[in-house]
Amino acid sequence: MTTSGNFQISLQSESLGQIFDIINQLRSYGISNYVPLPQIIVCGDQSSGKSSVLEAVSGVRFPMKDNLCTRFATEVILRRGPTQSATVAIIPGPQRTEDEKERLSNFKPPCVHIDNFESLVESAKEHLGVDADTGAFTDDVLRVQISGPEQPYLTLVDLPGVIHAENRQQSAEDVALVQNVVRRYMENPRSIILAVVSAKNDYANQIVTKMAREFDPEKTRTLGIITKPDSLDAGSESEGKFLDLAKNEDVVLRLGWHVLKNRDYDSRNCSIEERNAKESEFFAHGVWKSLSPEIKGVESLKPRLSTILKNHIMGELPNLARDIQSGIEDCIDKLRRLGDSRKTILEQQRYLIKASQSFSMLVKSAVNGTYTDASDFFGDPMTDLGFQKRLRAYVKDLLRKFAKAMRIDGEYEKIRDGTSASDTSTSTKWISRDQYIAYIRELMRRTSGCELSGTFNPLIIGDLFHRQSTPWLHIVETSVNTIVHAVRRFLDLAMDHTVEKVTGKGVMRIIIDPAMERWVFNLKNKVAEIMQPHRKGHPITYNHYFTDTIQKARYEVFKKRLAPVVARISETVRSRPLNDNEVTSLLYSIHPKTEVDMENWACQEVFECMKAYYKVAMKMVIDNIAALAIERCLMLHVQSMFSPEIVHDLDEETVKAIAAEPEDSRLQRAMTTEKLESLRRALQIVNRLAPHSNPPSLSIIYFCQQVWPGQGELK
Repeated sequence: MTTSGNFQISLQSESLGQIFDIINQLRSYGISNYVPLPQIIVCGDQSSGKSSVLEAVSGVRFPMKDNLCTRFATEVILRRGPTQSATVAIIPGPQRTEDEKERLSNFKPPCVHIDNFESLVESAKEHLGVDADTGAFTDDVLRVQISGPEQPYLTLVDLPGVIHAENRQQSAEDVALVQNVVRRYMENPRSIILAVVSAKNDYANQIVTKMAREFDPEKTRTLGIITKPDSLDAGSESEGKFLDLAKNEDVVLRLGWHVLKNRDYDSRNCSIEERNAKESEFFAHGVWKSLSPEIKGVESLKPRLSTILKNHIMGELPNLARDIQSGIEDCIDKLRRLGDSRKTILEQQRYLIKASQSFSMLVKSAVNGTYTDASDFFGDPMTDLGFQKRLRAYVKDLLRKFAKAMRIDGEYEKIRDGTSASDTSTSTKWISRDQYIAYIRELMRRTSGCELSGTFNPLIIGDLFHRQSTPWLHIVETSVNTIVHAVRRFLDLAMDHTVEKVTGKGVMRIIIDPAMERWVFNLKNKVAEIMQPHRKGHPITYNHYFTDTIQKARYEVFKKRLAPVVARISETVRSRPLNDNEVTSLLYSIHPKTEVDMENWACQEVFECMKAYYKVAMKMVIDNIAALAIERCLMLHVQSMFSPEIVHDLDEETVKAIAAEPEDSRLQRAMTTEKLESLRRALQIVNRLAPHSNPPSLSIIYFCQQVWPGQGELK
């Protein structure tokens, strides 16, 4: 783990003790229930020698029954001290009730002498109500602190041994239970995995190695411990494999491997000094002699573990500080939404008025496009959720898509001149200009009245327009429904940010949803009103764009006819001046020709008029849907759907139905307040190790000072 430059602490033993004591203090406050802490976890299969490892490191005899009696995690805290001593305490789990927490926290063992360490542990188990017949794992943690002049500065978390298979004492549920517990600790990215592997069994067959690979695939936070090497036959293939493993040449771990010799049956009652002497003698002979002293024996393991844990803690401190601060911000947000306790009608109404004020300000910012007023709500605009929360920007984008859909897919038939047009529409069919003129000719023949030859009935423009604009209604209704859904989604998000979930649902159900129904009803009526002139009746427009468009179309026809003439004359002019006959020919070519087929001329005029009116009407519909429907009938009323005035006019029964505090909200407030208190203390503690890290935000400091006045400033 790389140590940050802001977190440099000397390697003196006093500093090591300070580092580990601070992390243990965090753990004692229950911070590990909220934020994962750096730690070394001791994992291994049943009978792998975990207890022997702990005994060798601590110098204290641990209970050797590696069975289901260990249905909880055990913190082993080793500290330097003038005399040998041991203390045992119980850290209640987060699921315990307040009475249970008090009872477990007040645990006093019958004796505290180091020689009676096993009885200390057994008395703690009894106080927890855990024995071989309980058949359940507890989230409580047994904390064992051992001090002595030879102790290293080290903290280990001992986990139950992983079970291979069920038997008469261990059910299938027990097997799964213990594995789940170990997996939970292993998946914590701040856990250094001390994987204990017995040389009595092929390491590939031991479950703990498989689990370590699963949760540490890069092998950066696993230290392998090989136990019982004396059980291997000298010169055997198995011995060679474990030797390669110890040298980090087989399964390569960044932290490497370490080898320990356990007590055998004959030396089970020998002293720690005798145990260490036998281990040194064993490693001085045979193939194990070739191993570096740094990776074998308990005397080198102690400082190795201390250094690994120290470096790991210092490397994780910046992330730990950020996680704690993030947790504080989350708690502040939850408490803000929960508000104060509200038992009376007056308290409930005051809560709703305050919530309506916050909600209205939030919605106003979103509608006006001033997203800086509540940046904690709006979040990152580059994410989908952050974009949807910026209601003005999101609705504008949907309206742009609506306008694009009208332009691309709004025509019943796409009319192309020649074959150069590109097909960008997905819902209309293409037809040539000649084909469309033929359709107009036939329609005129079937609908002709008293008009003279070469003229046309103006109502035919309406018939053609209504047919050509057939897709409009579907595009409009789809786009409007999408915008309504976006507004409803935004209101849900804003309400969820403003109040706790139960109250939010009540406000949405009783106040906002009925208002939304009314405004959506008015919106759809307005849409029908806007679309009505374009679905039936004769075309009406006084927009000069209509005549401008017709004239431009006629000019384009004229320019198209004139272009080849100009090109031909320009070639002649380059070589010599034009004679009189050529000038006359040029003027004759420029002059519009008389159309002999009067019906064709009328069809061409009808076509240009219909096209011009279609463009005018489409622009009118796009603008009217945006301005008269979406803006006036929906966006204008969004911020007034849950206003303080509305809350003030609610009767007592409605106020109670919305804002009466449910029991789970009361419990959530109590739990969140407790969590915030723990995280606040944790932030102060971490800052002792990280004086140059990023300070907490001013909002956090202010909130904490309001909740805990007189508790001092956050350092």
